[in-house]
Amino acid sequence: MSRIGKLPIEIPAGVTVSVKDQTITVKGPKGELNQTVSPNVKVEIEGNECKIIRNEDDKQSRADHGLYRSLINNMVVGVSQGYEKVLELVGVGYRASGQGQVLELSLGYTHPIFLVLPNEVSVETVSERNQNPLIKLRSIDKQLLGQICAKIRSFRKPEPYKGKGVKFRGEVIRRKAGKTAGK
Repeated sequence: MSRIGKLPIEIPAGVTVSVKDQTITVKGPKGELNQTVSPNVKVEIEGNECKIIRNEDDKQSRADHGLYRSLINNMVVGVSQGYEKVLELVGVGYRASGQGQVLELSLGYTHPIFLVLPNEVSVETVSERNQNPLIKLRSIDKQLLGQICAKIRSFRKPEPYKGKGVKFRGEVIRRKAGKTAGK
């Protein structure tokens, strides 16, 4: 049996989970999320616990068992606590500013980059003197938040020589030695 799939999901106070056909709806103080579930698994709600049970024992059912348990758990945590990711801009002249749902990035190119964020994601930029600029992204949808962060990071990935680029806060960049002096 799947180690992840067999764990029950604790439903905190203020969060409701409902199942209709193959759609799971999770409502909480921060919002509402929906997820369609594969017919290979069945979702049962008992009191303040949610359990995922697989119908068969083939390879796809075993894979879906752990997958949907994780997705539903992420939904429950998202609507009750929310998720936050912090990106750090490392480099001279790298800047970020957010106006509403538009994020403007200056990453050393000849032009600024404008990224329109979905309504589910809120952005906050922090620029302090002698500190790297920070981009704080918050959402209740973990998958969408990770996708937006990956998109922002793809504009200028951290390079291994000087460490310049967009990185997650706390991320360690493997550094390479530069050129050595000639003979």
